[in-house]
Amino acid sequence: MGVTLQIDSERENQPPRASVVVVSHDRAASLRRCLESLEKSEGRESLQIIVVDNGSRDGSAQLDAEFPEAQFIRLPKNFGLTKALNIGWRAADAAYVLFLHDDTEVEPGTVERLAEALDAHPDAAAACPLLVDEEGRPAPQLGRLPPDGEYRPAESTGSEPVAVEYARGAAFMIRVLAIKAVRQIDERYGQCCADADLAMQILRASKKTLLLPSVKATHRPRQGYSDAERADFLLGRAVFLEKHEGFGAGLKARLAAVLGPLVGLRMGEFKRTLAGQKIDGTEV
Repeated sequence: MGVTLQIDSERENQPPRASVVVVSHDRAASLRRCLESLEKSEGRESLQIIVVDNGSRDGSAQLDAEFPEAQFIRLPKNFGLTKALNIGWRAADAAYVLFLHDDTEVEPGTVERLAEALDAHPDAAAACPLLVDEEGRPAPQLGRLPPDGEYRPAESTGSEPVAVEYARGAAFMIRVLAIKAVRQIDERYGQCCADADLAMQILRASKKTLLLPSVKATHRPRQGYSDAERADFLLGRAVFLEKHEGFGAGLKARLAAVLGPLVGLRMGEFKRTLAGQKIDGTEV
């Protein structure tokens, strides 16, 4: 009896296999589907699921009753994706954190396969599944550095992990130590470009991001972007260029972020880029 209690106590004291951080804002239906998929994960009892709710007003706060094993962190307003990601990974107890957008659903083996890939490849700082659409076809996932807002589908053939330069953050597992090495995810980014910055930091550390073609996650992004989201991307790109290519490159991108919307008569976007206003209302 004493031996059994000791074994049970040791299991309880072990850190989770992986922590999953889901950031959500006013998308209760998508968040429910995302969490339902996570609850079906292999080894669910060894996973820590953290939901950072970015000031939702659509009933998302009531989902904790449906998912009592998940940890909900409720923020008073929308602080943007990047700040919420930092809040989420700091609450994580595992060595690996899977950042998952609320419009993404995983297969039962996704989290475990990603963790196994990082176990087997110490030269990799991050790993991601193949993003597919609702029909199972590869979805836009791989971007360029510096980010240009365009993504292309990844190759779906083969079973071995492949190194990629930049995979979008819809489903992205990273070693917590890799984030701590740069202190935190740079909060000068709002909703956009923080994943590109992490990709660049991984490359600069001479580490890899691995894509696993045989491991899949379904991504259901919204169609189209608001003025605030488009402005946030342009400002984020300017931050990226200044940080990684110097003041001149950042200034040029900042001017383009203002003049482009003005010439295109996208006045809502123009007002935000002129003020340097991120999606959370703060300024770059």
